[in-house]
Amino acid sequence: MTDHKGKLSPLLKQATGVTAAKGEGAYIIDPEGRRYLDFTSGIGVTSTGHCHPKVVEAAQKQVATMVHAQATTVMNPRLPELAEKLGELTPDPLNAFFFSNAGTEAVEGAIRLVRQATERPNIIVFHGGFHGRTMGSLSLTTSSVGLRAGVSPMMSGVVVAPFPHAFHYGWSEEEATDFCLRELDRIFVTYSAPKETAAMFIEPVQGEGGYVPANTRFMQGLRERCDKHGIMLVFDEVQAGFGRSGKFWAHDHFGVTPDAILIAKGLASGFPISALAASEETMAKGWPGSQGGTYGGNAVSAAAAIATIDVIREEGLVENADRMGKRLRSNLETLKKDYPDMADIRGMGLMLGVEMRRGDTPDGERAGNILKECEKRGLLMLRCGPYQEIVRWLPPLIVNQEQIDEATRIFEEALQATA
Repeated sequence: MTDHKGKLSPLLKQATGVTAAKGEGAYIIDPEGRRYLDFTSGIGVTSTGHCHPKVVEAAQKQVATMVHAQATTVMNPRLPELAEKLGELTPDPLNAFFFSNAGTEAVEGAIRLVRQATERPNIIVFHGGFHGRTMGSLSLTTSSVGLRAGVSPMMSGVVVAPFPHAFHYGWSEEEATDFCLRELDRIFVTYSAPKETAAMFIEPVQGEGGYVPANTRFMQGLRERCDKHGIMLVFDEVQAGFGRSGKFWAHDHFGVTPDAILIAKGLASGFPISALAASEETMAKGWPGSQGGTYGGNAVSAAAAIATIDVIREEGLVENADRMGKRLRSNLETLKKDYPDMADIRGMGLMLGVEMRRGDTPDGERAGNILKECEKRGLLMLRCGPYQEIVRWLPPLIVNQEQIDEATRIFEEALQATA
């Protein structure tokens, strides 16, 4: 007989064995009162930590006033307020915003916009990129075959170009950059003619693909090619943006301005909201009806996002991410001298990855065992990378030096326990 008691899907797997009864700053607290340093931040979402008082207050006030004001039916006053604040942070001329629920929806909105605005069909993405799980965004995603397995065929018109992951190739950054730009030019003469290429989508720092930053010459090379051929350049800042990289936008490290930015995760400290930013002129080239959604730009989420921006500015959290990121990297580099299986340390700000290897082989099993040992000692972290070999460091932007040092101490104990 079938058990009709409701259950969660067996496909929903947890990375840890922890039940989160409460969140407080940089900590998760389980039902028994045990505290865990949360260096996952809900996959980079709780930028101001768990339950920041100002974010909570803004959300509570909004809940008591209006929970749902459907954006294409009535005007939710929080949306123009949020757009105004975001406009102070995005580069000129990106001054128009389409709000939705999650990063993957922002990507879907961008796919529609670039094709309609350019009247071209093809999109170039970069190997190792993650852009979401809905079918259009999934078609742009190449960080792990497991995400795409069993659901083909993917959306047509997507071309994958190499990303300058120097450590993967075993080359210098210059060699990797030269190769990738050459291959990109080759795509234009073998696969997707420039006049049929609508846009390039790229993460300035790859997330799920392994915490791999791009570099200035590569990003400037993309900008030059896009300008030459009338192609739109779209930066997926869903994970790396909003201060995570030690600058407000990860692309600020490279001196390149995009034609559109995709924003989510840390935007509202845990409330579901995302945004597509482009110039008003570009947005106007989209077709009527191409932007909408029942819950997009929810009033409570928008209020939380406004408060999040205020907290980031008032508490200097971008600067803190830079300082604490440098402290964390220094700690990890010191550990690496004694633990050669820490094959590579990379990333920016408070978005760092440690690649575990056994000899020349990516060691996802070791990375997984390290995370289990960290959890036993009160530290929660995640893995990423195609072999799940990357231990990723993703603390909230409010993290302090004492917490950074405690986390690296626990990580060393976990390295010892899994040697």
